Amino acid sequence: MSTAVDVVRRSGEFFAFCLDTLRGLGRRPVQVREFVQQAWFISSVSILPAALVSIPFGAVIALQLGSLVRQLGAQSFTGAASVLAVVREAGPIVTALVIAGAGGSAICADLGARKIREELDAMQVLGIDPIHRLVVPRVLASMLVAVLLNGLVSVVGVSGGYAFNVLLQGGTPGAYLASFQALGQLPDLVVGEVKALLFGAAAALVASYKGMTAKGGPKGVGDAVNQSVVITFMLLFALNFLVTAVYFQVVPQKGS
Repeated sequence: MSTAVDVVRRSGEFFAFCLDTLRGLGRRPVQVREFVQQAWFISSVSILPAALVSIPFGAVIALQLGSLVRQLGAQSFTGAASVLAVVREAGPIVTALVIAGAGGSAICADLGARKIREELDAMQVLGIDPIHRLVVPRVLASMLVAVLLNGLVSVVGVSGGYAFNVLLQGGTPGAYLASFQALGQLPDLVVGEVKALLFGAAAALVASYKGMTAKGGPKGVGDAVNQSVVITFMLLFALNFLVTAVYFQVVPQKGS
């Protein structure tokens, strides 16, 4: 019973933390320097892993879908299926996993170290809001990097799927591109970017919350980092389901 109460209490605290962060987005002064530093740091630790992970993602999707559509006699739709799977689903998910694992863990460790050194308490004593000063720039930076990184992941993933389909499965370049043009549409790219934006915000919010509530010294900070990554992954798939369900209800699909 106490565990359930604790979970509900922590969920309420996290929701209140998110509301405080949202309220801090419009406050002055804007922490431009902190925002730029965090955006540069998150991108520097995320670009290479995201690009490397997106290549096998695109290749596996192309190989699996290529084999499936060949069994169904619909080889001409291989390109559309592969590209849409990467742009709608794989790209935002890879982006979120990398940002949560690399950038989010660093954010949580940084804020957790500040917490156990009582720097956050000192800021409050000086009349400085830690959420406005530290959390808001990190959330904005994570959202920006996630949107830009999703574009990179989509391009690399689609290129990898195209190469594997054409070189290993005997597909034709013209049919691959023509099928995507026939079924793909601009909202597919937009929903992928929206997912990346939400996933980046969720990763930064969870990491910041766990870091600012860390207890128990260095061990507590390490536990908070591990918990933030796991919680972000779980939250990621729930958000992905909700956004995808809303997208298919709102946006009419080509060929339907």
